[in-house]
Amino acid sequence: MNIRHNSALRDKLASEYVLGTLRGGARRRFEGWLHQDADLRNITAQWQQRLAPMAEFAGEARPPKAVWIAIEQRLKLRKASAGWKFWRNESQTLAFWRGLGLVSTAMATMMLVALLSLRPDTPVISYVATLTDAKAQTALLLMADSRHHGLDVRVITSAQIAADKSLQLWAVPTEGKPRSLGVLADNRGHFLLADNAVSDDVAVLAVTLEPKGGSPDPNGPTGPILYKGNWVRL
Repeated sequence: MNIRHNSALRDKLASEYVLGTLRGGARRRFEGWLHQDADLRNITAQWQQRLAPMAEFAGEARPPKAVWIAIEQRLKLRKASAGWKFWRNESQTLAFWRGLGLVSTAMATMMLVALLSLRPDTPVISYVATLTDAKAQTALLLMADSRHHGLDVRVITSAQIAADKSLQLWAVPTEGKPRSLGVLADNRGHFLLADNAVSDDVAVLAVTLEPKGGSPDPNGPTGPILYKGNWVRL
């Protein structure tokens, strides 16, 4: 299979690889492509950057013992984990640590998904978005909860906001006025997820700097755009 010129397939495989749902021979082939394709490595790194912050929304939960046993069995650690011999024998090779890093990232994401699925009150995330600044640095993480019709926003990094200013989140459609999704307080926000917040006509999500409490103009923002990004459907 040649995926070099199939951008949609490359993006799909990269997302599944980071989530840990790409398995068996398909995963091994993808890892082979990663060694030969710098652009594919960049796409995979971007997915890692998008999905890793999801852990910010995961509350504390103790997984059942069976989860740990399954992980140990999959990584073939059941016999070796009884002491430090395993680490002393293998840690001398750079290849080992690289492989362990890839496995750890995938397993950590799988653990997050498993833990969330065990809790009936946890969100069912249908969309996620990372909003970046002018330097392409991730500033905000958005997660749309389809079960409870909620929108969670978490500021990862941001510029210092003056006391008389607020950050306001907007869904900007391809046509028509921007739709306010809420004003952030204390670097986070939980809002009602309106249907038109994730509709197909949303061209971009944006955060503007507004007077305290939000834009005084009912027709849209009045301040500059600080961060922007797009929804990714899961």
